[in-house]
Amino acid sequence: MSIGALLGIAMVALGMVLTPGPNMIYLVSRSISQGRRAGLVSLGGVAAGFLVYLAASCLGLTAVFALVPEAYLAIKLAGAAYLLHLAWKTVRPGGVSVFQPRDLRPDSTRRLFTMGLVTNVLNPKAAVLYLSLLPQFVDPAEGHVMTQSFALGSVQIAVSMLVNTVIVLTAASLAAFLATRPGWLRLQRYVMGTMLGAFAVKLAVDRPPAVVTAS
Repeated sequence: MSIGALLGIAMVALGMVLTPGPNMIYLVSRSISQGRRAGLVSLGGVAAGFLVYLAASCLGLTAVFALVPEAYLAIKLAGAAYLLHLAWKTVRPGGVSVFQPRDLRPDSTRRLFTMGLVTNVLNPKAAVLYLSLLPQFVDPAEGHVMTQSFALGSVQIAVSMLVNTVIVLTAASLAAFLATRPGWLRLQRYVMGTMLGAFAVKLAVDRPPAVVTAS
């Protein structure tokens, strides 16, 4: 595989993990309310969700959505609507920042992991990455397509886990910092809401993925 493809997927993964979305919201909220261990267990579920998408992509799910554009369109629009909903909840009057502490009932380890998994599987950003972006970095001329897909997906997962681990470990400290600075807290809320809205629009106008088989 070319270094350009690996660097390309790494940069895309970095940009997407730094864009606020369901995964970040869930991980931050759990880390603040229940501690770093809960955040890391939840992150394990998020990693499992990425593996589910990677396996599905390598087994040809991308081709299914390319050949049945109506199915891809339905998932794409549902994801965009969900992101717009999150954006409105963030910027509306009385909205709450992801870093604002909230009282959440402590969850068991199993539930933390399961919720991390479900949150990521239903995350439209993850769907876009594996159903649309990942195939663009696969070059059949470079060798076995499935091997390339797993390699690219592994790079994406590694980048996501590294950044999310930093977020989990620093969430409580950042929340304490912002709690004493309401202006910064409001700014963070509006920036997050704007980014969520922009990503929703990008998702809505995105084209169906190209057909890349895993044979």
